[in-house]
Amino acid sequence: MTQAAARHSLRDEVAALLATVGAAPDGPSGGGRAVHSPLTGEIIAEIRDVSASEASDAIGRAHEAFLSWRRVPAPRRGEFVRLLGEALRANKDALGRLVTIEVGKIVSEGLGEVQEMIDICDFAVGLSRQLHGLTMGSERPDHRLMEQWHPAGVVGVVSAFNFPVAVWCWNAALAFVCGDAVVWKPSEKTPLTALAVQSLVERVAARFPEAPAGLSTLLVGGREVGEVLVGDARVPVVSATGSTAMGRVVGQRVAGRFGRAILELGGNNASIVCPSADLDLALRAIAFGAMGTAGQRCTTLRRLFVHEAVYDALVPRLTALYASVPVGDPLTSDSLVGPLIDEAAFAAMQAALEEARAAGGRVHGGERQVEGVPAGGFYVRPALVEMPGQTGPVRHETFAPILYVMKVRTLDEAIGLQNDVPQGLSSSIFSTDMRDTERFLSATGSDCGIANVNMGSSGAEIGGAFGGEKETGGGRESGSDAWKAYMRRMTSAINYGDAMPLAQGVTFDVAGTGPVAS
Repeated sequence: MTQAAARHSLRDEVAALLATVGAAPDGPSGGGRAVHSPLTGEIIAEIRDVSASEASDAIGRAHEAFLSWRRVPAPRRGEFVRLLGEALRANKDALGRLVTIEVGKIVSEGLGEVQEMIDICDFAVGLSRQLHGLTMGSERPDHRLMEQWHPAGVVGVVSAFNFPVAVWCWNAALAFVCGDAVVWKPSEKTPLTALAVQSLVERVAARFPEAPAGLSTLLVGGREVGEVLVGDARVPVVSATGSTAMGRVVGQRVAGRFGRAILELGGNNASIVCPSADLDLALRAIAFGAMGTAGQRCTTLRRLFVHEAVYDALVPRLTALYASVPVGDPLTSDSLVGPLIDEAAFAAMQAALEEARAAGGRVHGGERQVEGVPAGGFYVRPALVEMPGQTGPVRHETFAPILYVMKVRTLDEAIGLQNDVPQGLSSSIFSTDMRDTERFLSATGSDCGIANVNMGSSGAEIGGAFGGEKETGGGRESGSDAWKAYMRRMTSAINYGDAMPLAQGVTFDVAGTGPVAS
């Protein structure tokens, strides 16, 4: 097949995949923004950006939808999400393949992202019958204190390219059962998967009588559209996933209008390998954690601290694995590492490797691969960099498959180095010594929002809260009580007696009304 024919067939496949879920490949209003596939760098569709005024109008419609949706009983809202989960199940293969084409993930990861959406829908359905408040004892006789949770309003979701649909579902499934409407701004790099999912939501809503128009809205566009969403007071909750730089802007803008921000930002994740570690197990976990999704996960393993007792036993094996891992077209079954998202990501990777060399690092791999891969895509060999210390680029997140390896003498040294970076998302330890693992999980151990034992930094499950500390933003999605972020809390005191006692021993005797006292 010629290159031109290959391009034509890839674009045609995208159009067919979108048609499968009832979406138009040119978006809701015709052509404009060119969408490229990282597999080849080719244009696979055109989609029009909405304007700032159109975005504002859409938020208005979402607010009207919220006013209706909040009156629907929570279990019925859960039924809507159940039907959405069923629609995702029925279209899993098409959506997963579209993720691969638009993002560059290998097939199993594309399917895994859709499965994550299905799982969070199941989680939210159960939650719809468990939204609860508390009843507290009052210090005043014949009184009761009660805490309730009510829908917050419109929830804005800003998602990143690397998880183009799962991040939306983490937020939207919970927001829907909590009684909120959702306005979604996807990454400008990956609007097609968002368009496909939005089409499925609309199909489900069309056969759900209580679902109002505007319950789920998609805003395709750039920074201007994002600024409208983040700055609108009709959006009390904004969940934003992306870089720390983006989070600083979003967090300040939302806080400036006293809104609530759920921030999922940068990660400079680390693993510690102790002398007692099962090295075979560690090797497998490190490989996926550092190279999966071509290093373009927020939980990607970027720093590895290896005890000097096992350094020479582990690092040569890891270097050999890096040299042999299959890099290529993610649509083929034998590839484990697909392309970077674009040329800018490749340039950032090369700049980080040059900085590492200048700081005394020994670089293995990292070069662009051109043989055996589709032309036009930015495929790279994952890079393993032996560093003399945590200097230079090691302290910063480069969204690419670079693993910095450092030798340590003690667990205390490793924990100190792990925590001595601005980010605090994910971490892990490899050890069969319970004292090591318990120390790592203690208040004096990892300072990250996620801390794993004998596994890598990637691969979060929807049953646990996801998010991190420090420059990672402090936000949490999914998990036991993440639903509270999408609701507002109300505390009520109920007087069921015939007196009017006050708290804290206060008395207030107004002439002619009788005593008001505790």
